[in-house]
Amino acid sequence: MSDPHVEKSPASAAAAALGDYTDRARRWSTAHVPGGQKTVWFLLGLLLLVLIVWAIRPATNSQSNVSRFGNGPMPVGVGRVTSGDVNIMLDALGTVTPLATVTVHPELTGQLMKIDFVEGQMVKAGDELALIDPRPYQAALDQAKGQLVRDEATLENAKVDLARYEALNKENAIAQQVYATQVATVRTDAGTVEADKAAVKAAQVNLTYCSIVSPVAGRVGIRQVDIGNLVQSGGASTIVVVTELQPMSVLFNVPEDSIDPIMAQVRNGATLSAEAWDRAQTTKLATGTVAVVDNEIDPTTGTVKLRAMFDNKNNELFPQQFVNIKLLVSTLHNQTTAPVAAIQRGATGNYVYTINHDSTVSMRTVTLGPTDGNKVAILSGLDPGEKVVVDGADRLRDGSPVLLPGAKPPVIAADGTTTQSGAQHKWNGKNGHHHHHDGSQSGSSGSGGGP
Repeated sequence: MSDPHVEKSPASAAAAALGDYTDRARRWSTAHVPGGQKTVWFLLGLLLLVLIVWAIRPATNSQSNVSRFGNGPMPVGVGRVTSGDVNIMLDALGTVTPLATVTVHPELTGQLMKIDFVEGQMVKAGDELALIDPRPYQAALDQAKGQLVRDEATLENAKVDLARYEALNKENAIAQQVYATQVATVRTDAGTVEADKAAVKAAQVNLTYCSIVSPVAGRVGIRQVDIGNLVQSGGASTIVVVTELQPMSVLFNVPEDSIDPIMAQVRNGATLSAEAWDRAQTTKLATGTVAVVDNEIDPTTGTVKLRAMFDNKNNELFPQQFVNIKLLVSTLHNQTTAPVAAIQRGATGNYVYTINHDSTVSMRTVTLGPTDGNKVAILSGLDPGEKVVVDGADRLRDGSPVLLPGAKPPVIAADGTTTQSGAQHKWNGKNGHHHHHDGSQSGSSGSGGGP
């Protein structure tokens, strides 16, 4: 038995106190915590894990690049302000309209003996498309020629009689009435001969019509008849449709408010260029010129119709196709231009972010002019040669530091400083400004080369 008067060592006293505290904690947890001591140890372990993660995270972030939500520079895309020409374009929706679409009908009635084309074939003007049985019309021509020969012989005989009667009439050997009758007979036979000649020509034309030819150069469509069919004149039968493809025209409408600058160019003798694009406006199909401007405004739509001509050498334009027309109205020279992607719009108007020499940005209000594709004319606010932000502007504000394309990302140290290219910079993520702290290099500049 131990002596109560004997003084315990500090270690023994601490061990006893810890044991007593542990026993009381175990009894308390058993009475008050669901699951008892196991639940307590689980919560203690989870708390320890959170503390470990919290302790490791700053060290990790100090070696990683700055995120978009950090206090460092934001990576951005950069474009350059240039000087050049700006085309004033007018967009319109047009319809490809052939100059000639001919439905070929037979001029005669007869049996179709031959078809001389393949569906979809390109033909020239005068090429034979089909043949009607020519034998009846050849016989009619031969008959007309025979009638002509007979009547010409009758006329010659009448002329001989007239010459004899004329000699006798001079000698008063025959009655005047006989001579007059013979004169009329000659004139009648001459008229008959002329009619026979006309009949021969008509028969020759009909024989020619047996060969059905293309009236224009173009592409033939799907045939409407077969060999052996009886075709009739007068539009009752259709052989095929021939569409002229080269050149090709496009009809389109422009608002009446745009007609004044167009007519100003036309009066000056300028040739307006027109481009035909597909529906998605991603592929340029052909380039042509405006051939004619209509002579009146359509009061129902308030538009004016124009026709643009295209050579269509490669058959890019298809008849009745819908295309987008880009009409070049005029060209502005020596204009300051910036990428369209750089333009931002806010409550104060249009603005851009310009890149400063110290890799920060400044918000600059600009006045915009016409847009030409991916560039826009800048009437005021920018000068050629300046750099502007074209990507990532939504994360910036005036004075924000930026990371330019190709620049080495800064590394954040544990004390909040960033190291880049041998120099340290203190970034203030709250207002976007920074201060230079030169390291080993005295008077060195930042990544942007600023003072």
